[in-house]
Amino acid sequence: MPDPLSPHAPPVLTAADPIDPAAPAGSAAPARQPLMYGLVSGAVIVAALYFGRDMLMPLALAALLGFVLDPMVSWLKRRGLPRAVAVVVVVTTAVALLAGAGWFMYGQLRQLASDLPAYETNINQKVRSLGKTLRQPGMFDRYSRVVDRFEREIDPSQRPATPAARASAPQQVQLVGQSPSTVQRALGWLDTVATPLTMAGIVFVFVVLILLDKGDLRDRAVRLLGTDLHRTTDALSDAGRRVSKYLSMQLLVNATYGIPLAVGLLFIGIPGALVWGLLAAVLRFVPYVGPMIASVFPLALAFAVDPGWSVVLWTLALIVTLELISNNIVEPWLYGTSTGMSTLSLIMAAMFWTTIWGPIGLVLSTPITVVLLVLGHHLPQLQFLAVLLGSERALDEPTRLHQRLLAGDVEEASDLAIELADDKSPLVFYDTVGLGALRLASSAHGTVATAEHRLRVLTGMENVIEELREQYPPPPGPPVKVACFGGRWAVDLLAADMAAHALALSGVGAKVVRVGAMSTEYFSELDLQGVEVVCLSYFSPDPTTLAKFFVRRLKRRWPDVTVILAAWNTPTDAATAYPLDQIGADVLVTSLQELVAQTRSRLSAAGALPFAAADMPANEDERLAALDASGLTAPPLRSTFDKVARRVADAFDCPMAEVLLVTRDAELLHGSATAVGGDGDEPPQPVADRALSMAAHVVASGQPLVVGDVLRDARYGAHPGLADRGIRFFAAAPLLDDAGHAMGALCVMDTEPRQLNQRDVMLLENLAADVVTTAQMERDERAQAATHAVDTSTSAASEPPAPDEPATGPGGAQPAPA
Repeated sequence: MPDPLSPHAPPVLTAADPIDPAAPAGSAAPARQPLMYGLVSGAVIVAALYFGRDMLMPLALAALLGFVLDPMVSWLKRRGLPRAVAVVVVVTTAVALLAGAGWFMYGQLRQLASDLPAYETNINQKVRSLGKTLRQPGMFDRYSRVVDRFEREIDPSQRPATPAARASAPQQVQLVGQSPSTVQRALGWLDTVATPLTMAGIVFVFVVLILLDKGDLRDRAVRLLGTDLHRTTDALSDAGRRVSKYLSMQLLVNATYGIPLAVGLLFIGIPGALVWGLLAAVLRFVPYVGPMIASVFPLALAFAVDPGWSVVLWTLALIVTLELISNNIVEPWLYGTSTGMSTLSLIMAAMFWTTIWGPIGLVLSTPITVVLLVLGHHLPQLQFLAVLLGSERALDEPTRLHQRLLAGDVEEASDLAIELADDKSPLVFYDTVGLGALRLASSAHGTVATAEHRLRVLTGMENVIEELREQYPPPPGPPVKVACFGGRWAVDLLAADMAAHALALSGVGAKVVRVGAMSTEYFSELDLQGVEVVCLSYFSPDPTTLAKFFVRRLKRRWPDVTVILAAWNTPTDAATAYPLDQIGADVLVTSLQELVAQTRSRLSAAGALPFAAADMPANEDERLAALDASGLTAPPLRSTFDKVARRVADAFDCPMAEVLLVTRDAELLHGSATAVGGDGDEPPQPVADRALSMAAHVVASGQPLVVGDVLRDARYGAHPGLADRGIRFFAAAPLLDDAGHAMGALCVMDTEPRQLNQRDVMLLENLAADVVTTAQMERDERAQAATHAVDTSTSAASEPPAPDEPATGPGGAQPAPA
């Protein structure tokens, strides 16, 4: 799976990258640019960054401050202020806060400077005590005297000089110049402060311009980064999100460090505790060096204010404790994967940008590197940046396993396999990693793989499967119902061995058989006693011919056997690529999970109906109460949910989308993409029994459900509602309330097979959350309107009659006088 702050697939070498198996042997790979081009380009970029630092550093600082201030500008703009006015307000407020903080620190430091003479006695006493301790002879002094004596014996030049030699030696002369004048000192001071003041002014101007012209700058960045509008837009959005999250999390981490530090120093008795807490929070924006600089000041004051050493030790303990808590608890908890960078890349980036731009480069190193990392994720021409800087593995799991096998490192390959199987399950490992490694081996067969490579892969994979069989032994007892045949190549037999082990772990007895010569003797000696399902395993790009002859001979002797064709090199989301009616196979599978599901559904012990009703949640009564209280069933919401369904269908390019609610006995339709413009107050309509509800499966799991091809899915292939409507693709996200109760599902459907990536699933979940939020807002508005109506009627009934109008009795008659 890919990263939750980083939702995009990493640019790693995957099992889909090798040469197409259908390509002719010896076909050339795409030509790469010469290495010298890249080196020269890199050298030119580094030189430009170094020599143009006076212009680039203010611009980078302004961009960073723009990331910080733009959310506040956008918030004011949403409240109705013009953007220019919002920029003026935000910038003025930021400058005022900085000036106030600076004035506060100046006042505290001035007060501290006036108190320093009072600590002079303590400082002198401790310095003399330390000097006396250091001057005492110790073990190292003895070693030093021995070494000096030994050097003088070896090198005559180290021996003490005689009086005559000292008299003839040249005398050192020191030239003392005139002291600088007042004007010269003023010019020197002005030259010192002119550079930072000039940079601050340039940064201020750039920040204002960036905030005012954000849209124009974004358009120019899109134009410069490439012609692919979708990729560039995603890259800029992702970069802004990651940098903003990093800065906000950094601010929160610094606050959780600075506030406890100030409170702790205040209790210890360090003067200016608030100043040192604020300074520590600010300096922690400087990676690595900032925390060390911030700790020097309170330790120095602790050394000065107390005649003893207890205050120094308490201050040191406080700083070390806060550092440990911040680095090991707070930062991992808050940061998570906000940057997506590896630790090594963070350190290397800090070193690089510090070398190029100095201390300001150290402050900007992480945000700049995050932007480069995001660009590498989204733009193909910069993918090398994602490999160099990202925290994701450079190789995916199938490629890692294949590389270990190619290198002959069977022990590491077995350890990797066991680790991945322990992490999830042997079935998931076989399906995603084991078959992926064999796909790489089959694609390289006859092209770049030598005989030694093929032998290492085959032998190593046999050992890996054997290790997994020992680590995960199948349960004894179930009779053999499935025969897994390895097709033409040795990798086909290895895949059949994986399939047999996966089936055995799933409670289905299976054995491995190798396909031999298509002869009468072979089929006469073939033992399929008790076998109900035969699985044919092929990595061949087109197994039609081989499978057709084998299935024909097999069906003649065992006509009741179900034949499953496992075409491992067929993409999972592809439509049926082989003529199953000509081959004679009953079903096509492309993954082990699909094979296990299809096998279990076709065994006589599993029942005749592959589709099964969803399980009832354990908290069904609470879920139904939450559904009643959510407001989702309100009739006025039908028109709103119809529009939502139409928008969802358009976003996913599907003809059908529905908002489905699940009651105790039925599935209710309360929004459809094909019913926009209908009755706006229509209550939810029952469309299926609970036993046949697809949304009930989503409610039972509480997780999104994606069925790429209904006809090839053993769980839902026999669903009558999907089959009657011609639905081949189904995806749904649960409608969850704040307590996590699944009340229904937001579904999208298509008549053609397809797949959703991780970002699409996340989008569907967000849209489902919007449905629940809309219902809650409508419920609250109706409750407020009802409360207002009751209050109005109550006040009208309790209001006394006007003085000039006599009170009336029932029916408008005036009451009789007393």
